[in-house]
Amino acid sequence: MPGFVRVTFLVALIFSGCSLRPIRCDAATLAGQTVQPGATLDVRFPVDKSFQDSAAEGGNPRPTQGRALVSFPKGFDPARAWPILVVLSTTDAGRTNLMDAPWYQPPALAEGWIVLASDATISTRQDSTSWRLALLAAALQTVRREWPQSAQWPVAFAGLSGGAKLSGVIGTMLASTSAVKPSGFFLAGINDDRLSVAYKMYHPPANFLNTPIWLSSGMSDQRAPYTAHEHVRASLVNTGFKRVRLETFPGGHEVNAAQVQLALRWFRQIGKF
Repeated sequence: MPGFVRVTFLVALIFSGCSLRPIRCDAATLAGQTVQPGATLDVRFPVDKSFQDSAAEGGNPRPTQGRALVSFPKGFDPARAWPILVVLSTTDAGRTNLMDAPWYQPPALAEGWIVLASDATISTRQDSTSWRLALLAAALQTVRREWPQSAQWPVAFAGLSGGAKLSGVIGTMLASTSAVKPSGFFLAGINDDRLSVAYKMYHPPANFLNTPIWLSSGMSDQRAPYTAHEHVRASLVNTGFKRVRLETFPGGHEVNAAQVQLALRWFRQIGKF
């Protein structure tokens, strides 16, 4: 995991090159493609050198081009504010963020959220937090260069299992630099509280403890049973997080679409956006 100073420098670059300009009223575009409200774009974007440097930590190859799946709700117009749900997957077994995105797209779009999952166009030698953070930062930079006003849009993080743990870590790292103010965490199938560890390591602003956190537990989940979710909840509350919900559903180690939709609705109610 990169040090705090390096992370601060990396994430600060999200805003570089994002010069303010008038909002156009014609069809919105992203990375040269026309946005179709209610549909998903599969876009390619350049990865700046500093992001490449971070991704290459630990002997990884240098990703010069990124790939993102970006889903837009019906009625999307960049002149308005739209919340963004960032999807992160586990780093086990070659799993990528793009593979997990379809689990979240229907419920998130139904609630009026953009769904963003990022990756590189090459494979990593060792999947790491640095790799995931660099590609996410480059993807956000691409969005913000196209729509500078999107820097003010709410951003939530979602993941299953190892992806839930990674969501907590990366969301906290971004919050600590003020590049993103997380509006919620959807953590499914989680058996270890990495969010509290990241909070103590990266020291985000005090109001970070007001971020709503939804723990989603499948009643037949053998990898992350309900008792594990209870321990995670207790750990988060002990750290000082004020809005933590633990909800169950009839299922296993999976993402439940109904809970995603309810969680995103709750995030909106808490954040009043």
